[in-house]
Amino acid sequence: MKVPFEFLEKMKKLLGKEEFDNFVKSYEMPRHYGLRVNTLKISVEEFLKTSPFKLKPIPWTNDGFYYLGEESPGKHPYYHAGLYYIQEPSAMLPGAVADARPGEYVLDLCAAPGGKTVQMAAGMKGKGLLIANDISADRVKALIKNIELCGVTNAIVTNEKPEKLVSKFKNFFDKILVDAPCSGEGMFRKDENAAKSWDKFKSELCCNMQRDILENAHEMLKPGGMLIYSTCTFSPEENEMMIGYFLDRFKEYELMDIVKTGGIDSGRPDWADGNKELVKSVRLWPHKLNGEGHFTALIRKKGHVESILDNKTTQSNSKELEPFYIFQEENLNRSIEGYFSIQGSHLYYLPVKSPDLSGIKISKFGWYLGEFARGRFEPKHSFIIPLKKEDLKITVDFDSKSGEVIKYLKGETLITEGTKGYTGVLVDGYTLGWAKQNDHMLKNLYPKGWRKMV
Repeated sequence: MKVPFEFLEKMKKLLGKEEFDNFVKSYEMPRHYGLRVNTLKISVEEFLKTSPFKLKPIPWTNDGFYYLGEESPGKHPYYHAGLYYIQEPSAMLPGAVADARPGEYVLDLCAAPGGKTVQMAAGMKGKGLLIANDISADRVKALIKNIELCGVTNAIVTNEKPEKLVSKFKNFFDKILVDAPCSGEGMFRKDENAAKSWDKFKSELCCNMQRDILENAHEMLKPGGMLIYSTCTFSPEENEMMIGYFLDRFKEYELMDIVKTGGIDSGRPDWADGNKELVKSVRLWPHKLNGEGHFTALIRKKGHVESILDNKTTQSNSKELEPFYIFQEENLNRSIEGYFSIQGSHLYYLPVKSPDLSGIKISKFGWYLGEFARGRFEPKHSFIIPLKKEDLKITVDFDSKSGEVIKYLKGETLITEGTKGYTGVLVDGYTLGWAKQNDHMLKNLYPKGWRKMV
């Protein structure tokens, strides 16, 4: 592949001849492919028992696996059931370092397309609040789909500049992930377009954005909270030097150690005025491990952690919700308890009380359950994906190798007997979507925009 000459000259000066030669050889090697098991839907142990792919563990995360390049997990019904997320192996490290926990308040500040968002959501287990923000309205569309595909129920998606969020979330979050916009040098092997566009996104331009984003993140992080900073570039200006700048600017922060396993290397203090603390940051090099180029730093804001919002859930008794309760009684073996929001004719859910979001562009609010129409409640696709087989009263379960499951994903009507009414369509026991049984036909309710066309 063709790599920018100016970039190679810079790397040669940084690495020295011997390591540079090994680095350049990595561009002749094939890239590595990874998927991360979505533990909101299935445990790692269960997935390994049923997986049709040849998998090898990725060392720096408990739920990530390499798969062979000739395999096509994106075409398998399990992908459409949200059992895994396809993600570049090195890109799984920042989400693993974040180690999001149930009940926390977490911000993914530059979230699209959502790989790290859904990784942190899995750690939160549907509890607490996850704000996923991206400045690009186009990229937010992919973010929303991935959140819904993975069955995330506690996320709000915003489409704002970071400084706009500061007014609503001052000292609010337990953890903030900044997967910063960068020059993308670490993705040259994976994406040749990244190499072609390098001249347009050099470090100088990216550094200005990164400084602004980090300063806004500082305003929104609680004392005692954790800031995770990552890039997919090799540039010291965007990595060690950026973290060095941040630590000099804000004295209340300290770098935390990150476990170095599977070939992960330490950060390079000598590339940032010799700040020895920067050895706690980490680099992933394509010539030292099976993955692309990445940088990650874990930074703690000193002080005491205090809870901002009430974590207790409550069930609303509003008469407006009666059609939903009737649907729930007729179709589910569980009750949905939490905070409900009716916006127009649409019903949404969060496990905790929503913060004040007035003036903020909301692209997705919590778990979208469905719509009230003609005195009834009609469930939407995003409602069923987080549910389990045992949550549903009526189901039809297709084998992943069956023709029926492919027909369903294509949006076709299926000829089958069953109990009249809403039916949960499953693949090997995992929720895939809704259908509606009428007489001898199963009317397909799989979203038109999601249907397989092959």
